[in-house]
Amino acid sequence: MVGAGPTGLTVAGLLARLGVSVTVLDRYPQPYPRPRAVHLDGEAVRVLQRLGVHERFAAISRPATGLRLLDASLRPFATFRRDTGPGRHGHPDANLFDQPDLEAVLREAVGREIGPVRGGVEVTGVDAGGVVTRHTATGRVERIPAAAVLGCDGADSTVRSLIGSRMRELGFTQRWLVVDLRCPDAGGTWGGVDQVCDPRRAATFMHLVGDRYRVEFRMHDGETDAGLAARLPALLAPWFPPGAPTVLRSAGYTFRAQVADRWRAGRVLLVGDAAHLMPPFVGQGLGAGLGDAHNLAWKLATVLAGRADESLLDTYQAERAPHVEATTRTAVRVGRAMTGGNGLLAAVRRPVVGGLLRLPGAEARALSGTTTRHPPGRWVDRRTRRSDLPGTVCPQPFVDVDGRRVRLDDVLGPGFSLLCAAPADGALARRARAVGARTVALAGSGADRVVTDDGTLREWLAGGRAAAVLLRPDRVVMGVTPGR
Repeated sequence: MVGAGPTGLTVAGLLARLGVSVTVLDRYPQPYPRPRAVHLDGEAVRVLQRLGVHERFAAISRPATGLRLLDASLRPFATFRRDTGPGRHGHPDANLFDQPDLEAVLREAVGREIGPVRGGVEVTGVDAGGVVTRHTATGRVERIPAAAVLGCDGADSTVRSLIGSRMRELGFTQRWLVVDLRCPDAGGTWGGVDQVCDPRRAATFMHLVGDRYRVEFRMHDGETDAGLAARLPALLAPWFPPGAPTVLRSAGYTFRAQVADRWRAGRVLLVGDAAHLMPPFVGQGLGAGLGDAHNLAWKLATVLAGRADESLLDTYQAERAPHVEATTRTAVRVGRAMTGGNGLLAAVRRPVVGGLLRLPGAEARALSGTTTRHPPGRWVDRRTRRSDLPGTVCPQPFVDVDGRRVRLDDVLGPGFSLLCAAPADGALARRARAVGARTVALAGSGADRVVTDDGTLREWLAGGRAAAVLLRPDRVVMGVTPGR
């Protein structure tokens, strides 16, 4: 594993829990101290649940109440509201946090499984047999054998360069000044994220956790990081009392939309920002990396154990790349709608966007591009209707089992599972046996576990016209028995 950010640590932990021996290498001798990602949705937290760190994540994060769009005078003209309770995936739909806190949680949890990260190590070569490294402090060169190498080393990925992969541009580049602050009392906030849709200076404001805040300002052509940072007191004045905030860091970032053309060379694979970059306007950057980890870990573990051939690894990019690109294009559209245009376009945009967002189902339509829906293949059956379930992710309600109330994934276990509202047909039952699936039933007998819930699972199955579903380890529906 090359790279010890949240994505690298997550995929390392998932692999370790599947019995794979893992070594994590990182170019920095100590954990990278600067905050970057600040948001994870419920599906991403569900991946953290697989590592057993979701409760600790809840302790260092807080659910956000939604997103407001503000005009140039900071008056709200449209609001996406979020319920702060558990959502479709068993966790709040929007969670704000400080990335170093998450990395500390992951390092401790994953370290118990695989040992400490080997820091201060740069990768200079990679092939089917492992990696060549150089120790940054001593210059010592070492070859580390490996059955597979995962490049989780970020936007400037060395592994990506070494396998000859290149980023493909999706037509979006913006320069922003990102400011992290500490303020003991910034006054009342509504609990969500504010997006200022002012073409003269688009901005984003959010209260993270405790006394931590983040504010981001779009930079104009010709502006420098230092020049804009010198104007911070005036820029921050709408949100903070004079002299109250302590600036922990201000740095310029270029928000890009890019997807790598090649995610795999043999058993060398790219994960997270090494494979894709997206602007932050739908909060899916880190979540996309955790989605990669969830998709790849079980596949790689299966191949390394000899239970599937190498073609299973081909499905990683085939499944993840279309989803990531669709999510990135959604982020680009949202970003342009919220921050782009001249004064006239912005004046027209405010009432039009505000009116559209007040229509029923507006939020679901706006974020439909972020919904996981894998294309058909050997591990996902073909869909004939949009409502069909193959390729989509199973919801995770709380269920009652053996006198306990737990989240569904804790019952399904780490491998394949057959979830039934009625008996599976012969073909699906045979496939389930072939992959060693655990049977979980909503009623009846003859299953490994029988669970009851609030009706979420039956409603989901009925909506997809399914009586039973075969779920992969990443909770993606592989195949179904049609309902009657």
